[in-house]
Amino acid sequence: MRFWKNFTGHLGTILHHKKLVRRYCFKAGLYWQGISHDWSKYSPVEFLAGVRYYQGGRRSPNFGEKQAHGYSSAWLHHKGRNRHHFEYWIDVTLDASQGLQGMPMPTRYVVEMFCDRVAASRNYNRNNYTDSFPLAYYEKNRDHYTIHKDSAALLEKLLHMLAEEGEEKTFAYIRREIDCRHSPRY
Repeated sequence: MRFWKNFTGHLGTILHHKKLVRRYCFKAGLYWQGISHDWSKYSPVEFLAGVRYYQGGRRSPNFGEKQAHGYSSAWLHHKGRNRHHFEYWIDVTLDASQGLQGMPMPTRYVVEMFCDRVAASRNYNRNNYTDSFPLAYYEKNRDHYTIHKDSAALLEKLLHMLAEEGEEKTFAYIRREIDCRHSPRY
């Protein structure tokens, strides 16, 4: 019984999240990314861990898996296959003494990351959601991010615009001012 409840709950959370991301990506003009967003969540390593560690749709199952094992195999799989996560773009620099750093992300993936963050905030906060939630979550954790400064600057600009001016103005700005075809120029 618990498995079936977790299965349907996790699947419902994924489907709702993907529906929101698709809506936002379409508003940004990223049609293919809106359709193909997070397909890896249906792979066995991600989906089965999501069912096992499902937390009622209010928190990512990746946290439950991290608590149980010290890491999340689902997250490691996911971030390595989805370019809209800044973690996908972490690499050793040409000067190896500088270690791991965030590489510049193509603009279309920064915009998709923005859409993903808005959708995740809305998905996990449901009726309590406001346009300031994605920015607050980002700011709470940004000191721990390994993200390229230009990618972070664009993401922060969009998150601030959303919080201060709202969804309609932010997506109108994205469609009007941001060229997602050429990258990584901002």
